[in-house]
Amino acid sequence: MTKQAGYGNMNSSTTVLSADSKKEDLNMDQQQITALYLRLSNEDDLEGESNSIQNQRSMLKKYAEDHGFRNIRFFVDDGYTGTNFNRPAMQEMLSLVDEGRIGTIIVKDMSRFGRDYLQVGQYIEIVFPTRNVRFIAVNDGVDSEKGDSDFTPFRNLFNDFYAKDTSRKVRSVLHARGMSGKHMNRAPYGYLDDPMRKGYWIIDPETAPIVKKIYDLAMEGNGTARIAGILEREQIETPTTVYNRRHGKPLPPHPCHWEDGTTTGILDRPEYYGCTCSFKTYSKSYKLKKRIQNKPEDMYIIENTQDAIIPKEQWDRVQELRKLRHRTPKKAERKGLFSSIIFCADCGRRMHFCSCKSFDSSQDNYRCSLYKSGYGECTAHYVREEVLRNIVLERIRAVTDYVRLDAVGFQEEWMHITRDAQEKSIRLDQKQLERAQKRLEDVDRLISKVYEDYALGKLPEERYLKMTADYEKEQESLRTEISVMSELIEEQQEENDNYDRFSALINKYVDIPELTGTIVNDFIKKIIVHAPDKSSGKRKQKIEIIFNFVGQVDIPILTESVILERAPRKKKTA
Repeated sequence: MTKQAGYGNMNSSTTVLSADSKKEDLNMDQQQITALYLRLSNEDDLEGESNSIQNQRSMLKKYAEDHGFRNIRFFVDDGYTGTNFNRPAMQEMLSLVDEGRIGTIIVKDMSRFGRDYLQVGQYIEIVFPTRNVRFIAVNDGVDSEKGDSDFTPFRNLFNDFYAKDTSRKVRSVLHARGMSGKHMNRAPYGYLDDPMRKGYWIIDPETAPIVKKIYDLAMEGNGTARIAGILEREQIETPTTVYNRRHGKPLPPHPCHWEDGTTTGILDRPEYYGCTCSFKTYSKSYKLKKRIQNKPEDMYIIENTQDAIIPKEQWDRVQELRKLRHRTPKKAERKGLFSSIIFCADCGRRMHFCSCKSFDSSQDNYRCSLYKSGYGECTAHYVREEVLRNIVLERIRAVTDYVRLDAVGFQEEWMHITRDAQEKSIRLDQKQLERAQKRLEDVDRLISKVYEDYALGKLPEERYLKMTADYEKEQESLRTEISVMSELIEEQQEENDNYDRFSALINKYVDIPELTGTIVNDFIKKIIVHAPDKSSGKRKQKIEIIFNFVGQVDIPILTESVILERAPRKKKTA
């Protein structure tokens, strides 16, 4: 990976030096510049002193003096790759070429100018001759004034091959490091680089509590922008401010101004639950420096490589809540406690929280998002926030009390119900997996047989190619099916740990006087609201409450689903 050095600190790229410091050329400003270009990348630095900036500077200066070049100027790119021309000193030099102010360019060898043979060839064979610029590569014996060398294009191609090979080696080293569990970058906000073990992190006692606070606020149902506002109001320093303060750099104008992008970045990082996550990004080519976000399945995660700031269960739950984005009414002063987790039973869409400044808090309610005053695709499924609060609080208290009174009985009952369905599902999936694996082995044998028939002349080439293509297509489909089924079976087998997680949650909340966003999101995965039934003369409405880890809980003191029941409102008479 190439280090990107700051160009603003490289005064040498604009320094003008005379070839003879004892003599002054009065017409220097009128002469064309002799550009001495120097470049060194991290990979070149590994080769030793021969390519060092100092070595290149001494060599080119002596060459210019010996051959009578005057009005020389050094252009230095220290720490920049040669696979592209996005280098500060290079761009400055080329702009002077366009202005006609440079007469000669001298480099140590062709690779110093660049390793992309297409761009190097474009400049040497077209741009520089058009601008009457003489190009000299000292060690390679290239001098455009003496005519083209037939070997120059091949040399450029070899330099390109070298860059490609170096890139491959660097990627291999980084890949091995990523697979080892060592971190490939510096510690993020909340952690510090371990001074005793390179590539490992330790918890930062100053900033780790802030990370914990951000995740707690997310558990309460706050979005990233709202979290940023809370941190700013509490005058908490931003990660940039903390970093600059510790490294003696100037502080930003607003040290406590948090952006929602900053909180988003913190909530995105799986490392906070104690893992190492490698290969988050990739580039399509060694010539392209743009990094592309990798798919989650292509990342490599190693668990328990450092102390966790956030429990894994909380991190997972926060990611689920962030996916369930909900609309907050613009004129509302309050936000719905269940906005992210309440759904319509009929259309499956999330229900909207309805509130405004003119409402009393008891009038806040939820309605199906597809309901549009009778003209939408669904009915209102109306339920008031205050009523729902009481129902959910009662349900959570009842379940936690029941589990505490008979934890063993509840576990046996839950395991019996879930295990029967789970084991049946696993058996079916296992059979499907075994069939796919057997068919894949059969296809491998068929491909070998088809090739033998083709090699012995028993099968025409056209037929062979078609059959091979069909079998290879089936192979790819089978491999995908095997991968998906294996992951599904593994996930189902891991569900046995859910009771332990739910039990830990019960022990976490010994007494629940009132609901908070954190408690709701800890306990409840989903609330499903059915349309009211008025057929009996009373308004009855079924509400399903799905708990995290254990789903619906059926206990003796409550029915499986809550039924709201009340007499319908009487119509006002004139």
